[in-house]
Amino acid sequence: MPTPQEYLADPTGTEQRTVRINPSVLAADFANMQAELARIGNADFVHVDVMDNHFVPNLTFGPQMAERIQATSPVPLDVHLMIDEPERWAPEYAEFGAASVTFHLEAATEPVALARRLRAIGARAGIAIKPATAVENLFEVLDEFDQILVMTVEPGFGGQSFMPETMPKLRRLADEAHRRGSQVWLQVDGGIGESTIALAAESGADTFVAGSAVFGAADPGSAIEGLRASALRHSHR
Repeated sequence: MPTPQEYLADPTGTEQRTVRINPSVLAADFANMQAELARIGNADFVHVDVMDNHFVPNLTFGPQMAERIQATSPVPLDVHLMIDEPERWAPEYAEFGAASVTFHLEAATEPVALARRLRAIGARAGIAIKPATAVENLFEVLDEFDQILVMTVEPGFGGQSFMPETMPKLRRLADEAHRRGSQVWLQVDGGIGESTIALAAESGADTFVAGSAVFGAADPGSAIEGLRASALRHSHR
């Protein structure tokens, strides 16, 4: 298995992918996690949602479980921290080898300083915003982040319906990133499936978190390729 740095530099062994599909383990069978992970070997990352029952009204797991997923996953970890005090906790995920660590703008005290710390450890630094948060808050600091996650549901629970009203915000972000020549990845999370991934791709997303659309399918690998093909057909970037 390649190191996170090798994978991120060239995940296919030939060239950088323009569309990334990151299945969310929140929709997986926790009692059979290793077997579930083995079924998504053609994904780009595995998306791990960490919730603390404070920033969001739900509790999942912490760094110990995430590190265990890291040890058994065929693809690198894309960790999404829906937690308070990310400055205190986020570096721990980077230190055990998570390839990408995303924290919320709404929870961070010094987001740029935290992003620089994560990058210094060796992880990609991501920042997430809730549906009601203005994306313009991030325009001046795009270069400080490797990924921006535009939530397409209210964070905290899987299986919610996609919020199309978040798409104009995503398009403004994509247009600004293009204007600035930024290579930042634009991720969406929440209600992503065969129909909604097309709309998100048209609006500028290039990185897609999908839970039940992958793990709820009879063949998760085929579901991943179907989502990837749909996103590529409608890709804006």
